[in-house]
Amino acid sequence: MPELFVQIVSPVLPAPLALVYLSGVAETAVGLSLLVPWTRSYAAWATIALSVAIFPANVDMAVSMVTIEGTGGGDPSVLVRWARLPLQGVLLLWRYWYTD
Repeated sequence: MPELFVQIVSPVLPAPLALVYLSGVAETAVGLSLLVPWTRSYAAWATIALSVAIFPANVDMAVSMVTIEGTGGGDPSVLVRWARLPLQGVLLLWRYWYTD
């Protein structure tokens, strides 16, 4: 359901739907690369790069209070939107642990 993710792509970026598909393909490729022992370290670096690349969407979601429609579980609260930001730092450190 790429439409859900299109809603949080920053309006300053071109072709939001294409960017959502591109990030999905990249995440899938990197995820599969994590399963292969000899590509795991490179894939861990790629997860860090992807996280940095999509971090602005998390910031934009927190700042702009975009309503995420179609999630079925309701829109995340203001607290959840802002709590996700520092959690990204923790996840980056966890990913860095696997870079060897």
